[in-house]
Amino acid sequence: MTAARPLANRVDPFGDLRASTARGDLMGNRGGKLHDAERRLGRRRWTSRAWIACLCEFKGRRREVWGDGYTELFFLDEVTALAAGHRPCFECRRADALAFQAAFSPGAPLKAPEMDVRLHAERLDGVRKRRHARDWSSLPDGAMVALDGAAFALREGALRPWSFDGYGAPRERPRAGLADTLTPPSILAALARGYVPRWRADAPAGP
Repeated sequence: MTAARPLANRVDPFGDLRASTARGDLMGNRGGKLHDAERRLGRRRWTSRAWIACLCEFKGRRREVWGDGYTELFFLDEVTALAAGHRPCFECRRADALAFQAAFSPGAPLKAPEMDVRLHAERLDGVRKRRHARDWSSLPDGAMVALDGAAFALREGALRPWSFDGYGAPRERPRAGLADTLTPPSILAALARGYVPRWRADAPAGP
């Protein structure tokens, strides 16, 4: 008997949905149902501007993945989710969401729908991923960039190559020029103001 094919429910830093057997540390959604009765993706990749990142377990709730409800998506970690343009959920990750909100718009915190409007414009160029040119020297820890066709996360001064299975050995970051940045600008600003994302538990730190 052949094993069931993995669902295309893993989100990469480019915001694309891929099939992978790797497990993610966070779950999320993009507002509704993107799959059909045969658990196949349709053409849509979101149903609303509310793209969120959630806990995989919360209050003992049990869900059938890609059942009758919304389309569950999974992320390696929060750094990946933020790069794709998702924000913390205000229900299952309330403390994280409040910290993110305070860093996202200090002084006059925006409500979740207001953050979603801003993020939707920053994460998409039509239906494709919007990228942003930023000085390498300005990027905070937790930023994700595209380099040589792959995604890298910035951590403690080094670039960590991303994959669905985790992060690879560090490589030196460029010191000058513009980075092809995947993480939306408002999230970059929140990271720079002190929001600390959840990294994969086994993600290496230090150069």
